[in-house]
Amino acid sequence: MTGSPENGDSVTLDMLKHKMAQFAKERDWDQFHSPRNLLLALVGEVGELSEIFQWKGEVPKGLPDWKEEEKVHLGEELSDVLLYLVRLSDICGIDLGKAALRKVQLNAIKYPAKNEASSTKQIHGTATTESD
Repeated sequence: MTGSPENGDSVTLDMLKHKMAQFAKERDWDQFHSPRNLLLALVGEVGELSEIFQWKGEVPKGLPDWKEEEKVHLGEELSDVLLYLVRLSDICGIDLGKAALRKVQLNAIKYPAKNEASSTKQIHGTATTESD
């Protein structure tokens, strides 16, 4: 398949969407892939992802103290979440990439980058406006 990661190419949401659709079709799973069922499966996978971090406290970026097998497991659970999200968006007829870009644009309007101090205040919920 062209565009496969083995070629060093990037993986796209569209590529994942098509792979997941083909995977489900080959197994006759479309009958089970209702939005509700996919959402519940997604929530279950988020729970499994949460378990990885449950007792670790704060974890530094890059996971420097993690064993390789822990990072592999994390990658598997992150992938499960992503794949269910991609499948859910496909079944619902939502272009996830476009929706995500639109959301980033909306967030940029809602949380404008004025300067570092105001950005920090916004993140911590202490932002004030001139009308306050």
